[in-house]
Amino acid sequence: MKTAKPQYKRVLLKLSGEALMGDRHFGIDQKVVQYIATELKGISKMGIQVAIVIGGGNIFRGLEASAEGMERTTADYMGMLATALNALALQNGLELNGMPTRVLSAIEMRELAEPYIRRRAVRHLEKGRLVIFACGTGNPYFTTDTAASLRAVEIGADILLKATKVEGVYSADPAKNPLAKKFREITYIDVLKRGLKVMDSTAISLCMDNNLPIMVFGLMKKGNIKKVLEGKRIGTIVKGG
Repeated sequence: MKTAKPQYKRVLLKLSGEALMGDRHFGIDQKVVQYIATELKGISKMGIQVAIVIGGGNIFRGLEASAEGMERTTADYMGMLATALNALALQNGLELNGMPTRVLSAIEMRELAEPYIRRRAVRHLEKGRLVIFACGTGNPYFTTDTAASLRAVEIGADILLKATKVEGVYSADPAKNPLAKKFREITYIDVLKRGLKVMDSTAISLCMDNNLPIMVFGLMKKGNIKKVLEGKRIGTIVKGG
């Protein structure tokens, strides 16, 4: 069967740390890591340059720790370190599947990852390597959603792919409200006005200011990433009006 022509040259994929937990309540499920690696192996053959930003919520969430009394800056830095653990786990899974991968960290840790330098990241992508960005933006008070938007703009990505546990953007939480409506397409402004939990407002605003479209789709449905890159409308597209 002939593969459809990819619609994008360079993409940034945002993965939540919680996605790596699978059915667990904490940590990393290697079966999920291998599933993601297999899905990404398929798209690397399409000639698309792929960068990834991964969260750390499966190990540590800075906001939750801050709400419980921990000093916010310290809590956020701990959350950034959690993303480095996930990045290394994902790198291992990808390389076991034969994909050259580089981890670039916003916090310097030379023994484990390269320091984040935009030109270096772009060069790795041009050479066909998957690039994983760890430690968010390297600054407290910014989420990995914002880091994903920032890195996507910096590397000149054509689209930001937000892989989630649900199949797109809904008018309400579909797990709690069976009448929740799924949007096929929605504008940045409507996301902000409605307070929809797509990404945080800073991330959405950054995408809006730079006209970077966001595709929200279900991660755990086999073949979804490939379908998105072929231009098939399976999730929700967030873009300008």
